[in-house]
Amino acid sequence: MCGRTACTLAPDEVSRASAYRNRGGRRRQPRWRDGDADKYRPSYNKSPQSMSPVLLSRSHFDKDAAVDECVLASMRWGLVPAWFKEKDPSMMRYSTSNCRSENILEKKSYKDPLLKGQRCVILADGFYEWKKQEKHKQPFFIYFPQTQEKTKAQDDPTTSSINEDNSETMCSPVEASPELTEEEDAPGEWTGWKLLTIAGVFDCWTPPGGGEPLYTYSVITVKSSPNLQSIHDRMPAILDGEEEVRRWLDFGAVKSLDALKLLESKNILTFHPVSSLVSNSRNNSPECLQPVDLNSKKEPKPIASSKMMASWLKSSAPSKRKVDKESKPTGGLQGVSKKPRTK
Repeated sequence: MCGRTACTLAPDEVSRASAYRNRGGRRRQPRWRDGDADKYRPSYNKSPQSMSPVLLSRSHFDKDAAVDECVLASMRWGLVPAWFKEKDPSMMRYSTSNCRSENILEKKSYKDPLLKGQRCVILADGFYEWKKQEKHKQPFFIYFPQTQEKTKAQDDPTTSSINEDNSETMCSPVEASPELTEEEDAPGEWTGWKLLTIAGVFDCWTPPGGGEPLYTYSVITVKSSPNLQSIHDRMPAILDGEEEVRRWLDFGAVKSLDALKLLESKNILTFHPVSSLVSNSRNNSPECLQPVDLNSKKEPKPIASSKMMASWLKSSAPSKRKVDKESKPTGGLQGVSKKPRTK
């Protein structure tokens, strides 16, 4: 399953980190849908009902747009079906934060949007999962392996807007339009944290009495990959690489049944244990992601990805990173000197 994620990049960083290729192989950088950049709040600890960055075909909002053109939108986690009749989405009696790939065509809440081509990609730094142990549950942070080259780039103040000097590069409401940036006009290749690309379905619900439409999504899950089975038996359906992302979003060229074939268990993620602080969704600080040592008697050697994580957290202090202001941080990383333990 997937019940908690993290997405700490600022809106403009999310745009740069989610560049994609269209059918012709041309690299594009998506812009935010009008007003949606302001709705998104970066967070170290996102739970259902929060707003998350989602990549999808621009044609869902603009019928004249090409299906393979993408746009970023802020959507609420937990799908509310278009046919839901109550006045308040919180009155739903069942959870829709996850949907199983095996029976997605058996439940109306998910089948309807899937067959309408309402497929999306949820973007996140990574997700959390809890491993059951004798006396407690140990949380882990799970993410794409990162490269050493990205570590160096992330530490460079000129490459990331998490630094105060670059904080003004955030997209303004005027810039956050559905239009796309061509490759020759776009910034260079993103060298910061590699975001997870998670397959999902979305729907649009409008209050019975009228009002602003609410866009919501559900994370599609599959059986866990071999390296994650010891933690949990389910995991989000991960789209590996630009081609899988393109095929999942291009509902014009890739029909629903063919798209479902992309949803396989992939043994491509890495992970490390983290503090139980993350178990409380109100905690929102870098400590939620900080690797912890589960064996204080021995200092293990950190792998490349956990070194990147440690470097990334130390170079982006809470005061510089644009996290959700509604959640009170529990503190920074001052005094943390232990080497992370990784799997």
